[in-house]
Amino acid sequence: MIFDTFDIAVRALRRNLLRSLLTMLGIMIGVAAVIAMVAIGNGAKAQVEAQIASLGQNMIVILSGNVTRGGFSMGFGSAGTLTKGDYEALRQEINGITGVSPELRTSAQVVAGNQNLSTSIMGVGEDYAMIRNWSFLSGGNFNEFDVRSASKVALVGKTTAQTLFGDEDPVGRTIRIKNAPFTIVGLLAPKGTSMMGQDQDDVVLVPYTSAMIRLTGDTTFRSFNVQAASPDLVSDVQAQITELLRQRHRIGEDKDQDFIVRTQQEISEMATSTSRVMTLLLGAVAGVSLLVGGIGIMNIMLVSVTERTREIGVRMSIGARGSDILRQFLVEAVTLSLVGGVIGIGLGFLTASVVSARFGWNTLVSSQSVAMAFAFSAAIGVFFGYYPARKAARLDPIEALRYE
Repeated sequence: MIFDTFDIAVRALRRNLLRSLLTMLGIMIGVAAVIAMVAIGNGAKAQVEAQIASLGQNMIVILSGNVTRGGFSMGFGSAGTLTKGDYEALRQEINGITGVSPELRTSAQVVAGNQNLSTSIMGVGEDYAMIRNWSFLSGGNFNEFDVRSASKVALVGKTTAQTLFGDEDPVGRTIRIKNAPFTIVGLLAPKGTSMMGQDQDDVVLVPYTSAMIRLTGDTTFRSFNVQAASPDLVSDVQAQITELLRQRHRIGEDKDQDFIVRTQQEISEMATSTSRVMTLLLGAVAGVSLLVGGIGIMNIMLVSVTERTREIGVRMSIGARGSDILRQFLVEAVTLSLVGGVIGIGLGFLTASVVSARFGWNTLVSSQSVAMAFAFSAAIGVFFGYYPARKAARLDPIEALRYE
């Protein structure tokens, strides 16, 4: 029975093929827009998550300052409250960690021969490369002795090395930072851009002791990077760190902390929240076009009922029931929306591919967005097709036969 109804619906739609195609156009555009817009949003979110993952595994970041202190924002990069004593205490008293590294940052002119550039200089510990999962293209890491003796050694990023030395291996070469000579001992593997759009490979890493003595004159740190031994230990390590630093900084229970402890998961959630909102907004805006397409289906089906009033009267006079007429027009409306939805899915994939190729944006078409768009298009067919179908089913056979 349902196949016969579907066959009748297809033949009815083919009689006015151009009108049927134009009616489906709204659904096609709506479905394609939903898939493409959600793909753009998901691609942005996936890119941020990949950048977070590039920071390392099971990482916990301790930031100097607090979110609100004295009425001012004191987050990342505020006046230093983390000390060398804190660093040593973290290394010795925290259980379940594989590494700790302080971090301080400055910018300086780096000179090599007749080449120079202004780049980011970071003072870090010997565990930093391991925590950040940063491998080496050549050479290797500096060691604990280099840190304790404030040796003038450095690790350089791929971009920095390319600018200063071209395609030559920089290991063993000397660079000057604020007139202090540093010997390059390792070339870092490329990591790409950070969450803030900065080139992570345009960097020079030196022992934090060397940075403090020769480059910055700082006596405190802007942050610590800590790596937990496993994902299951991250929360426990975070709690240990918070308790230890509160004790060391003599912070009472009712006092604000002068430091912030964030896990990698928390950083990821904060960084991707904007992408999630953008995805929802893009999907909602695209969904409006689906709604407009549904209104188009209702409009055309009402016109179809008017045009086929006499046909409906004939069918009823030879035994068709109201439910048969209702089903016929409902199937026509659903067929319009489903065919439009299938074509729209193909257009959505094509649009996402074109956007990615043309603008270089990451796009990620999820099966969830495809299923949602297709289901929504079917629901629109039922919702907007029901009223015209019910109107057709309620026609009086005698009046229908008299309709000219």
